[in-house]
Parts: sequence; C-alpha cells; structure tokens
Amino acid sequence: MADEPLVLGIETSCDETGVGIVRGHTLLADAIASSVDEHARFGGVVPEVASRAHLEAMVPTIQRALKEAGVAASDLDGIAVTAGPGLAGALLVGTSAAKAYAYALGKPLYGVNHLASHICVDQLEHGALPEPTMALLVSGGHSSLLLAPDITSDVRPLGSTIDDAAGEAFDKVARVLNLGFPGGPVIDRMAREGDPEAIAFPRGLTGSRDPKYDFSFSGLKTAVARWIEAKRAAGEEVPVADVSASFQEAVVDVLTRKAVRACKDHGVDHLMIGGGVAANSRLRAMAERRCEDAGITLRVPRPKLCTDNGAMVAALGAEMVARNRPHSAWELSADSSLPVTEPHVPAPGHEHRHGVPHSHHGHGHSHDHVHEVSKDNLYS
Repeated sequence: MADEPLVLGIETSCDETGVGIVRGHTLLADAIASSVDEHARFGGVVPEVASRAHLEAMVPTIQRALKEAGVAASDLDGIAVTAGPGLAGALLVGTSAAKAYAYALGKPLYGVNHLASHICVDQLEHGALPEPTMALLVSGGHSSLLLAPDITSDVRPLGSTIDDAAGEAFDKVARVLNLGFPGGPVIDRMAREGDPEAIAFPRGLTGSRDPKYDFSFSGLKTAVARWIEAKRAAGEEVPVADVSASFQEAVVDVLTRKAVRACKDHGVDHLMIGGGVAANSRLRAMAERRCEDAGITLRVPRPKLCTDNGAMVAALGAEMVARNRPHSAWELSADSSLPVTEPHVPAPGHEHRHGVPHSHHGHGHSHDHVHEVSKDNLYS
C-alpha cells in the first residue's frame, strides 16, 4: 500500500464541505462539514449561504482529515478538487483552496469532474472498477446514465434528466407534504409505513417512442402535488405514508428499469449506482432484485459514500495519479457546467509546468513539481 498514491480531495459543489484522503483504493479519512441546516428554513440550497459556509469550514475540515488519516500535508502526492459541475461560488471556494494548498506544498493539482468522482468512489468499497462500467447517478442535481470505459479519460453520457432530477423531485414532494428539507431521507422513512401500490402515479418517459435512457420527474412531481391538493380541497386527510411510498416507487421503478435496459443494450454486466439518492433503501432493494434477474452485478457504495464527500474526489485524484494523467494548471477555473465527458481538467497542451523535473515520493509514481518553492513546514 505504501507504493500507492496518497491524495487529498476537496469537494464543494453544493452544501457539503468534504475533504477525503485516499491511498490508492484505501480510504484513510472522510471529513465533512455540512451547511444543510442553514438552508432548511429556505426549503433548498441558497448558493451564497453555501459559499460562505465552505469558506468558514475549509481549513478546519482539511486539518481534521489530515489528523484522522494520520498523515502530514507534506506526505501527500497530489491535491484533487471538484472543478465542476456545481454551484459556481461554492466550486470557486474549493478550487481556490486546492490551488493554495497545492502551490504551498509543491504538489500537483488535479481538477476533477463531480459526476466521474461519484462513480470512482465505489473503488473504495468494492475495488477497481470493471471496464467498462455502467453507472446510474441520481442526486438532487443529476439523474444520469453513464458508460465509463475508462473513468479517468472516457466517460460517455447515455441519458439524463430533461427537467427535475430525482433528488429534486423528492425535495419538492416533501415540501408539499410538509416534511421538511432535505426530502429524500424523510420520504424514504415515511414510505416504509405506506403502500407503494396505493396510488398509480405516472412513470415519465417510459413510452415506446420516448428517449429510452432519459429521465423526467417534473410530471410526476406535479401529479403528486395535484393529488394532494385534491384531497385537501375535499377536506380529506392526506395519507402521507401511502403518498410517499407510491411516489418513491414511481421514481425507483423508472430509474432501475432504464439502468438495467442500458446494461443489456450495451453488453455490460456491471451496474454501479451513486449519488445522494443511491442511499434510498427502496432504490437499492429494487436494483438488487432486477440486476439479479438480469444477471448483472450491482455495485452500490455504502450510503455515506453516495452523498457528496471529499473521499470520492480523492479516489478519482488517486486514479489520475496512478494512471499518470496530466495535472491541472494554476489557471484551473471552477466550471459550473463541466461536462461529464471531461473527467478531469488537464493543463493546456498537457505540458509540464515551469519545466521542473519529476520528483519521487516512494509510491512508485512520479510527478512534475509545479514550482521549486518548498513550503512543507507550512502545513505539516
């Protein structure tokens, strides 16, 4: 394990300040500071609030991760950071911090893709990803089907949401039911007491002429809201558990049906599910059953690794180092709409920065140091 790259990852795409430290495929630290409580009274994430929270939490969270991992910052072989997609201001805090640490320590910098990181984190749970990997990513901002022949350089989008993401629909339905924010965990809990077949809610984009890999949850969200409004207008009590279970069933049915179909169509025998909604118990259960019936191996990280975290960024960063992918330039910028087809953001022309020679750190991989200034004592 000592020969594997030691990488620190920073994740600030939304409301979680995540810092992870990974050696190869081994997780050493996963420190998180969440601002979710600060957003709850607004019913959703407020970008400016998230950015300020990241700014306040960054240094303490990095220090906590280093302590948890039992390593000094000077021991690191690289700094990885989410460059996008995500909230522009929040991303800017993360990329600025990563550049500052990388420069001060003389370590290579890797700006990586948030979605590709969600796929790569499974390596910390189940070992190296099969190639190709089919991935279903479901969160508050994304519902995507991705084919990844090489997680560091070749990720292909097959389908995505055309309106509301799955997690966004959970939040909006929870708001109509007065269940609070975030909606995913509470609807999951309420659904366990309800009947998933109580109400026949629609399954979006499942017709024979619809795009077979795209998702749509806006119509489902509206159908649930109108059903609830009709009940309330008639003076009847809303069966919250049954609504939660029936809504959840509609979402999970579509997600798993399309994911299994994509695996069959592309001859892929592994399905990885990631993103915050992957923590949903019903999604996991239905995916397991449908994958088993189809002869597909299902890989789902433990719930804590499904939500946004720094470990996933460190995992992808470590893979970049292990495969000798070019590091990013100091001009690395936050890109709120970074396409998943760009797993990382290399320096223009892939040139070595400042012509500084490669340096070895005992892990069997070499990097070009981006400058000659030694500031190891600064963060040791």
